[in-house]
Amino acid sequence: MKETVLVFHVEDKGIKLRIEQALFPFHVRLKKVPLTDYNKTLGQIAGIQDEAEDHESYTGEELDSSMMIFAGIPDSKLNQMLRSLRERKVQLPYKAVLTPTNTNWTPLECFEELKREHEAMNPSK
Repeated sequence: MKETVLVFHVEDKGIKLRIEQALFPFHVRLKKVPLTDYNKTLGQIAGIQDEAEDHESYTGEELDSSMMIFAGIPDSKLNQMLRSLRERKVQLPYKAVLTPTNTNWTPLECFEELKREHEAMNPSK
């Protein structure tokens, strides 16, 4: 699998540019996922699972916040990429690594799980 970073619901052009600048040196594929793909699994979006032929475009609501999923990236490189994002002041609270467990989740399912985890670790926010 090609090293890929999936980006969801980043509307701010300045943040988009800083993400691109932070990740460009790492030669990873940066995929801005359109809202219409939210019915697909993360594995399908990342290109590691075949897409269902009867796939319907998602027509629901957008995520409450931005989200980033790292797919097929070794830990040492991931740490460097996260450092580069921090240095460029890219603050997206919902980040995850694609795993065998979440590969079959939709972006909405993954976002809800990340949101629950984030709230559990930061109960005062």
